[in-house]
Amino acid sequence: MKRSKNVILVMMSATPLLLTACSDETTREGLYTSVEACTAQTNDRSACQQAFDQARRQADSGSLRYASREECFAAHGTEQCEQRSDGSGHSFFMPFMTGFMLSQMLRGNQSAGLTGTPAYRDRAGNWQRQTDPITGGVYRGGMGSTAMTPIRTQPNVAPTITRGGFGTSGGSRSGS
Repeated sequence: MKRSKNVILVMMSATPLLLTACSDETTREGLYTSVEACTAQTNDRSACQQAFDQARRQADSGSLRYASREECFAAHGTEQCEQRSDGSGHSFFMPFMTGFMLSQMLRGNQSAGLTGTPAYRDRAGNWQRQTDPITGGVYRGGMGSTAMTPIRTQPNVAPTITRGGFGTSGGSRSGS
């Protein structure tokens, strides 16, 4: 009797995982240089504007900071940084947001969530984004790490679609 209760409990606890693994969720992600370029590829101006606004707020929060202009220029290129100050009067430098990532979760054909994150260019012109924007606020200069992750997606093209569900590993491109 005791063993059958344990088996039942294990099976009950695994049910949500199995149902999630078989879900019909997809994620659409793209890199865009403007709301207009995003709209041209996705035909969804509202989602593009929402993602851009989220990215702009995140970039304006100053979560990606450098202690000096030279450190920011070394990472992002000459004249690609601006000086800001926080509420306490401390100055810092941050790169210009040169694009934004739109990530949208879909269930069936309905949006189930949308995020927008800022995209930046390094001094070589490669796209990148902050690795962990939530824990920003630490000066990046002098630490040997800029906390950036390369973006492999090409800008202003149809968004990449990845399908969720158990055993799926492929992705596809949405048509335009």
